[in-house]
Amino acid sequence: MRMVGLMCGVKLSDKLACAQLRDRLGLEDVVTVLQRDRLRWYGHVLRKDDSEWVKKCMEFVGEGVRPRGRPKRTWKEVVEGDMKSLKLKKEDALVGGKWRRLIRGTVEDSDDSGGLMCQIVSGTGSPGLSWIKGP
Repeated sequence: MRMVGLMCGVKLSDKLACAQLRDRLGLEDVVTVLQRDRLRWYGHVLRKDDSEWVKKCMEFVGEGVRPRGRPKRTWKEVVEGDMKSLKLKKEDALVGGKWRRLIRGTVEDSDDSGGLMCQIVSGTGSPGLSWIKGP
C-alpha cells in the first residue's frame, strides 16, 4: 500500500484508509480479485467432461493418515466458502455466460428477479451481493 500512497500523493501522516486510496485509483481489493479468479476456475473445471484429469483432481481424496492438529483447508472448501459468501449455487457454474456475469459483478436475471440486478459489493466488510433496481 506504500506504492499506492505514493501514487496518490498521500503521506503516512495523512492517515487515510487503504480502501480510500484504492478507490481513488480504481483498484480492486486483492481478496476480491483472488476470490473472483478462484470462482472463474471452479466454473471452468465444473463444465469440463468427467473424464478430464483436472476434474478428477478436484474430486480426489488422498490416502493415508493426516498429521495432528486442525486439517488445512482444501481448495474446494475455500471455493465453497466463496460461493456461500456471494450466495452462488453450483448449478449456476454449469452455465458459462451466467456464471461469468455473476462472478464479474452484475447479472440481470429477468426470470425470477422482476427486473432486479445483482451487484457484487466490496466495501469495508467481506464482499457480498446486493440487489439494485435494473433499467
